[in-house]
Amino acid sequence: MRRPALLTTLALSGLLPLGAQASQDASDELRLVVPPWPGVTVKSEIMAQLAEPLGYQVEALEISSTVGYQTLQSGESDVFLAGWLPSQQQSFDAAMEAGGIVDLGNNVTGARMGFAVPGYVHEAGITHAEQLADPEVRERFGGEIYSIESGSTVSDHLHGAVEGDTYGLGSWDLRESSTPGMLAEVDAAQREERWILFYGWTPHWMAPAYDMAILDDPEGVFGENNGKSDVRTIVARDYHAANPNMVRLLDQFELTADEQSEFIRDYGLEEGDLETVARDWLQANPERVSTFLEGVTTRDGEPGLEAVRASLQ
Repeated sequence: MRRPALLTTLALSGLLPLGAQASQDASDELRLVVPPWPGVTVKSEIMAQLAEPLGYQVEALEISSTVGYQTLQSGESDVFLAGWLPSQQQSFDAAMEAGGIVDLGNNVTGARMGFAVPGYVHEAGITHAEQLADPEVRERFGGEIYSIESGSTVSDHLHGAVEGDTYGLGSWDLRESSTPGMLAEVDAAQREERWILFYGWTPHWMAPAYDMAILDDPEGVFGENNGKSDVRTIVARDYHAANPNMVRLLDQFELTADEQSEFIRDYGLEEGDLETVARDWLQANPERVSTFLEGVTTRDGEPGLEAVRASLQ
């Protein structure tokens, strides 16, 4: 939505207060792309509990990341808080080239992904993905790689590695499941100290729970720099242009890997109630809430921080 020229002139001259500028958002909706991953599930619920007291109606769309990029371009969704790069690079680049999305930058620092093993496997000497080409190593792992749901960008990368026989993976079987399904296999292997190779990432509770190690990946199956990643906030271009107040909140919403791992543990490992986990995190981190809401208003133009604080009482 293009603002009337008079409003723009007044805002730039300082005669229109910040609240009046921010309250010009065209939409009172926020439709979030939420794949079935614990991190983005809780992060999206935290965003919902920030946005709803401001006067926005929030909807979580439970779809894969690949489909999510398509809906951002088609106008069927507004925001994706888990734009992992470079693992989603192909989908991201296509959407950017089509002019359908805006990248607000990282919302979590310290992220990494790759071929992962439990600590005892790493201590046994498995530290590099090249070692997977050794037939004896393959046998110890049962010739299987465990991963998350089929259709995810990560799954596409792993299929490419198997089909391309990267690290000798052409003879391995890729076992795809949900995140809980994959981690159930890891948990069972951990209890028996069996060797298991799986798709791992941080921030996530799996890192401390399994003393997880991510293997060196010189071929860049999971991207450059051994799978070091950005986790971007991706916004549909039309939504970005029409909703400056919400975009300000989204742009200021940034977490550390440790912060995100806290609530992933509470939700994914301890099986806490989603709304309660998000609310508890917000109540325990008032300084982060203040940072997120700096200069953000309600849709009525009132101070946003006061509205959110009142909702958390």
